[in-house]
Amino acid sequence: MKALSKLHGILLLAALGLAQTAHGVAREAVYSPEGMVASRSRLASEVGARILAQGGNAIDAAVATGFALAVTYPSAGNLAGGGFMVIRLADGTVITNDHRERAPAKATRDMYLDAEGKVVPGRSTASHLAVGVPGTVDGLLAVLERYGTMTRRQVIAPALRLASKGFPLDLDLARDFARQLPAMQQYPASVAVFSREGKPYAVGEVFRQPDLAKTLKRISDKGRDGFYAGETAGLLVAEMARGGGLITHQDLTDYRSVWREPVTGSYRGYQIISMPPPSSGGVLLIQMLNMLEPYDLKGMGYGSSGAVHLLVEAERRAYADRAEHLGDPDFFKVPVARLIDKTYAKQRFADFVPGRASRSADIGAGSWPAESHDTTHASFMDRMGNAVALTTTLNLSYGSKIVAAGTGMLLNNEMDDFSAKPDTPNAFGLLGRDANAIEPGKRMLSSMTPTLVVKDGRTVLATGSPGGSTIITTTLQVIVNVIDHGMDLSDAVSSARFHHQWQPDAVIYEPGALSPDTLANLRAIGHQGLNPWRYGRGIGDANSVMRTDDGFLGMADPRNAGAAVGP
Repeated sequence: MKALSKLHGILLLAALGLAQTAHGVAREAVYSPEGMVASRSRLASEVGARILAQGGNAIDAAVATGFALAVTYPSAGNLAGGGFMVIRLADGTVITNDHRERAPAKATRDMYLDAEGKVVPGRSTASHLAVGVPGTVDGLLAVLERYGTMTRRQVIAPALRLASKGFPLDLDLARDFARQLPAMQQYPASVAVFSREGKPYAVGEVFRQPDLAKTLKRISDKGRDGFYAGETAGLLVAEMARGGGLITHQDLTDYRSVWREPVTGSYRGYQIISMPPPSSGGVLLIQMLNMLEPYDLKGMGYGSSGAVHLLVEAERRAYADRAEHLGDPDFFKVPVARLIDKTYAKQRFADFVPGRASRSADIGAGSWPAESHDTTHASFMDRMGNAVALTTTLNLSYGSKIVAAGTGMLLNNEMDDFSAKPDTPNAFGLLGRDANAIEPGKRMLSSMTPTLVVKDGRTVLATGSPGGSTIITTTLQVIVNVIDHGMDLSDAVSSARFHHQWQPDAVIYEPGALSPDTLANLRAIGHQGLNPWRYGRGIGDANSVMRTDDGFLGMADPRNAGAAVGP
């Protein structure tokens, strides 16, 4: 029960806010014939939609929205964090950009352990030592330069305007700022940004961010050098020195985002395109789909005990593999090809019994003979046929809670996504070993799963999610809802979800995900730790876009206050 309580607590840290509509009264998907943007922030979605209306492509819209999210959704949108982007161009070209944070050069494997080898609480989540070298700015600019059609100034201008002129706070953000203030009290620059002289903002007050506007202006004027060099870099390094952090000017100079080949798989005639390591999301997603493919999920019925049991057992095995085999491929030989192979999935699932639950204690990582979590997701499509799935994060909600004085930027606490110690849970309860140990310059393992689904040569779905360890299972369930259960986008995104991550050995579920009969059947076959979880409090936030014969549908997850907007 202690492990389960910890899981509930860490998912609360990834909370996305209460749904604005009750489950069962799902908001409708938004239609547009010209393209679509879906994100956690209505203002940011409107920025992306305006870029499309002005003739920009999906890449321009994604970059503009990414910068706008740093202004309008500061709990996860960011300049001083990182993320992943999966792109499919109209001509079928597919590429991914990895702008995940890196460990500073002075980072050491045991930096979060005390003299007795025990993990020091808070050091990897709520201190200057928690901050990884930011990647968002380099990644967004690199993507724009290679695949965008608009200038840097054009796509940053809306975010700059929102930061300098401000915008009225809605209930969602005003309440969120008030909740965060106690954790920010020790950081004067954070209090100065997210309160009115130490008092919570009221709903409707105009929220202006002059320091963040200056930072955006430097990026707009100087590009990469406006962030990784000059005044912004100096302010960031000064903040590190003030709080005992590790990031230096050289760390910032050396940072580069990485272009990587996507991981791809097939599922019932659809092509699945997702993010490779250092994300674990794409590998696990394809691995689980491979395990599910031999079974008739549609025939079992949505929400049936047979279908839920099948998904839970696939999740259990995939997350066990994550702990052992996944890490930064630049530092560790990740066996991607083996893990996403359909033959391996068949072998891995050979001990699955339809009428009996496994015990996580009995499930280890797969093996073979030697050979000679706050985060936010946005989806984009344009009428030319380009599609983008973008997931970006500071890790926990509002990251480290530290604003680098003079920059207006919240700093990430992504270093917690490393394995501070083998088989010791991170803030999302995920375990890791040597593959994800801390090393200088290494990228920490992630669960972010930006994904594109292709049918007959056309991108038909862009999806993904925040939610820490629940990101991967959320993305899986949206895809299964569409492909296996034939749901429209509104229902596929809105339907209640459940989650299992190997350890702790527990299933959490939203109201409506498991009927009383299903719960009784699952308990009867040995599933343990079946615990309800409030709708909208941590099991994903899948802002998605679908292309149909008639145009584009966008769906902002009803678990949040975001929006889908067409041009």
